[in-house]
Parts: sequence; structure tokens; C-alpha cells
Amino acid sequence: MPESLQRYPSHLPYPFSKAIRVGDLLYLSGQVPMDPKGEVVRGDIQLQTEAVMSRIGETLAECGVGFDQVVKATVWLSDMQHFAGFNEVYARYFKQGFPVRSTVGAQLALGVDIEIEVQAWVGPPTR
Repeated sequence: MPESLQRYPSHLPYPFSKAIRVGDLLYLSGQVPMDPKGEVVRGDIQLQTEAVMSRIGETLAECGVGFDQVVKATVWLSDMQHFAGFNEVYARYFKQGFPVRSTVGAQLALGVDIEIEVQAWVGPPTR
């Protein structure tokens, strides 16, 4: 295993790491809407997106980075009609500029309406 590889295990009982740092990049696993205890959050797309972004923010902070260092986001929506409501919440988290992003429609695990996966640069932020 390379010396520059660091795993951040998930506290959930599933076979995945919540994040892995490889060199100057941090890869987060896809995040579905869950509360801090790992319970699925139901509700409208804004509520679900807020839960996803909050958990992503917690993982980023644990790894020593913030939303300003996110360079790529992949978003899955159960229905593309959720796009506007999702964007409303998502945009609030990127005050210093948006990462590149792909957004697609898909059937999602646990019957949720959104999943987001991000990658971040973990070097010092550019100002």
C-alpha cells in the first residue's frame, strides 16, 4: 500500500470507507441523506439535500478540508424534477466558487431521492 494512502473508516455497519486520501486528493464515498446516527432522512428534496451536505461537511472537516477545496461533485437524483430544489440547498455550501459537477437521474438505495459524491484537493487552499 502506498505511504500516501489514508483511509477514514465509516462508523456505519457497511463495507466501505467514508473517505480515502491519496496524495493531494481526497475521495468521499457517495452520501445519502442520513442523520448523524446513520438513520435515513425522509422528506422533500431540500431536507434530504441538507442532510447529505451536512454529512459531507462533517467528513470533509474530519479530514481537515472544507467545501472550498471540493473540486468535483457527482449527484444522483431519483427524479430530475428535484433538480431546482436540490440546487437551492447545494449552492449555499459553495461560497467561494463551485466545483465541476455531473448530475444524473437514477434509482437510489434505501428509496432516497439524492446521493452526492465529492472529491477534494487537500493541499493548502488557494486564495
